[in-house]
Amino acid sequence: MPISASAKKSLRVSDRKRVINDARRKTMRETVKSVVKLAGEDKAAAKKKLAEAYQALDKAVKRGVIKKNTASRKKSRLSRMTKAK
Repeated sequence: MPISASAKKSLRVSDRKRVINDARRKTMRETVKSVVKLAGEDKAAAKKKLAEAYQALDKAVKRGVIKKNTASRKKSRLSRMTKAK
């Protein structure tokens, strides 16, 4: 357990940030999974949902939850999945 006042405050801050980051990560994963699922069933619906996934990925990058190249890679793969063959 933290002893100094600054360490106690740091613990409180990191706990708040962890909750927010977990929520952002969960939203990102859920939207990506929904696009992947729709890509196998209905390409048109997957393309509509793709914008939401891009937004969730971009917000995760902006807040430092994931790295920029990771988001770029995920977007590229999602885009390839939703293209009609």
